[in-house]
Amino acid sequence: MIEKILVAVAGRGLCEEMFNMLMDIPSLQNTSVTVLHVVPPQVTSDGMAAKLEEGGKILAQAVQSLKIDPSKVNPRLKQGDPKTTVCQVAEEEKADLVIMGSRGLGRLQSILENSVSQYVFQLTSRPMLLVKDDIYVKKIKRVMVALDKSESAKQFLELALSFAKEVSGGQIILVHVTKDLTANAEKDPVLAPAVALAKQMGVSYRCVSATGKPGEAICKIADDVNADLLVIGSPDRRPNVAKNFVDLDRLLGNSLSDYVRVYANCPVLLARTVA
Repeated sequence: MIEKILVAVAGRGLCEEMFNMLMDIPSLQNTSVTVLHVVPPQVTSDGMAAKLEEGGKILAQAVQSLKIDPSKVNPRLKQGDPKTTVCQVAEEEKADLVIMGSRGLGRLQSILENSVSQYVFQLTSRPMLLVKDDIYVKKIKRVMVALDKSESAKQFLELALSFAKEVSGGQIILVHVTKDLTANAEKDPVLAPAVALAKQMGVSYRCVSATGKPGEAICKIADDVNADLLVIGSPDRRPNVAKNFVDLDRLLGNSLSDYVRVYANCPVLLARTVA
């Protein structure tokens, strides 16, 4: 259940738009939201003062644009490294979801260009909803969920189903990329239990079974079905002793969730689970 949302804003407005689209989902309308803007350290005190003033205006505009009871909004203006500060605030606020903008940089480019979203993606234990700069944020009706055989898949399937169930005209698109296609996608052994759950919850559904490289196939299907939101699992595979170290698969862009993060043409909800 999502009760606390952290929205990290940078003055572009996309995260605020995404949050407002989520507010069309009745069960999320009682959530509280922390709106965070981080001001990086500056060389001079005058420079820092100017940036803090600018940051205050960005934060105020973001808060005013949110379609939620103002009493449920906690604005926070922080000074520091945006990458680590977002992670810290997400933990402090015990956020159930972090909404961030993303330039959609891939692999080493995101490291070389000091990508905040990529760093947070690597290190946070919180689910993330990434909104790329070059996409159009739409009302959430078609929720696509990429499924596999993992136990964690059921957790984010239920979240996706709850989104689709609560919006007028909502539909869930159930997707499985497999080596062994079945003639009827509903009979796919991974999709069949999801279909049963969708029927039980009274959610309109569509099944798609495909072959090929999972990342490429998932992104293509998202385009084909015109998905408004893509939900995919992003397990944390690191042992407890290494939680403060970067996941090299994610760092180098070799994980499925990282590929989808970069190339999907819709907002991507990375459902963080522990492997």
